[in-house]
Amino acid sequence: MLTATQETKSDLLKDLGLPENSAFAALDKLTDTESRYLRDLRVNLKTALAGETLSLKEAYLLAVASAANEENHHLSQAFEAKAIENGAEQGEIAEAIACASLLATNNILYRFRHFAHKDVYEQLPARVKMNIMANPVLGKEFFELVSLAISAINGCERCVAAHETSVLKLGATEARIFDAIRVAAVVVGLSKIIK
Repeated sequence: MLTATQETKSDLLKDLGLPENSAFAALDKLTDTESRYLRDLRVNLKTALAGETLSLKEAYLLAVASAANEENHHLSQAFEAKAIENGAEQGEIAEAIACASLLATNNILYRFRHFAHKDVYEQLPARVKMNIMANPVLGKEFFELVSLAISAINGCERCVAAHETSVLKLGATEARIFDAIRVAAVVVGLSKIIK
């Protein structure tokens, strides 16, 4: 007979579409020590993905981008499958991953400019191609929302402020923004346990 924590582990893996016999050191440690956090983690994931202002497709695409940003292969595959299950096309998944890559690049450049506090760096061109932003498959508002979430993960204050302003101008609400940030935050937390 399974303990409550073992059942929670099993349910979490089922939620993600991962095999129940999957072995992840941190997840197994939480399970073996009957950690109450495991239940919180599962509830947090379910709550984040069921945000009131995001469709399940959008929530899973945000999760794909967040997992890609964290370089978590297991979660990337799991969330890709869930995104497809909820109507995402391969081009949308590819663009969510590309967005994570582009924003990782931009976040480093703009964070450096911010940290250095030197006019010379502000005046030098970034010389980073960003054609994907011009006509995104995901649509401009959602692409900006994903960009904002990845910028929040990567801790780029300037990028967060710019993308938040942009996504609001494109019609998003603060509630939608916060739902997207919650998905990103929970995926990052989950990536510390399932890796």
